[in-house]
Amino acid sequence: MKKFKLIALLWLLGSGALLAQNKYEREYRIRKSQFPEKALHYISEKLEDAKRIRFYKETDSAKTSYEAKFKKDRLWYSVEFSEKGALEDIEILIKPVDIPNESFSRIETYLTRSFLKYRIRRLQQQYPITEEEPAETTIKNAFQNLMLPSINYELIVSGKKEKAFEQFEILFDADGNFIAIRKSLPPNYDHVLY
Repeated sequence: MKKFKLIALLWLLGSGALLAQNKYEREYRIRKSQFPEKALHYISEKLEDAKRIRFYKETDSAKTSYEAKFKKDRLWYSVEFSEKGALEDIEILIKPVDIPNESFSRIETYLTRSFLKYRIRRLQQQYPITEEEPAETTIKNAFQNLMLPSINYELIVSGKKEKAFEQFEILFDADGNFIAIRKSLPPNYDHVLY
C-alpha cells in the first residue's frame, strides 16, 4: 500500500512538471493609465522619442506581468515588468543575421535534432534582469544593443515532431546553448482556454 501511495505521489508530481512546460498566455492591450507607475518611471526617458507605443497586460497560469512595446531607433523593443512594476527583461526583435555565426549554428543544430521540420516565427534578443547587475545597467545595455555574455535568444518556433506542427518558445544563451523549451498555444486558441 505504501508503494502504491509513493507511486501515485510521484506520478502527480511528474504530471504537474509536464503541465508547467506549457505556455498558456493571454495578452490584453491596456491604456497607459492602467500600466504600473513604477514601471513607467523606469522607461519614461526611453519613450520620449519612441514610436508606436503600446501597453499590454499579460496573464498566464503562473503570473501576471505588464509589457510596453515600441519602436525606437529602427528597433522594436518589448520591456516586461512584474505586477508590482519591477523590471523583468527587455527584448529586441532581431533577425538570424544579428546573431553571431557560431551561436546561430548551435541553435540550428538543436532545432534540426529536435524537429523533423521547423520554421522560426520570431527571434528576440533578451536582456534578463540578474542579481549581479542593477536594472539601470540592464536598461542601458539593452538600449545600446550590446552583445553581452549575459543575453539570451528567445525563439518562437513552429516545429513538427511527429504528425502535426506545434508552436514552441525556446530559450538559448548568448553562445547558442539550449536553456529551456515550452509548448506555446497560438493566440487563436483563446476560446479553448477561457
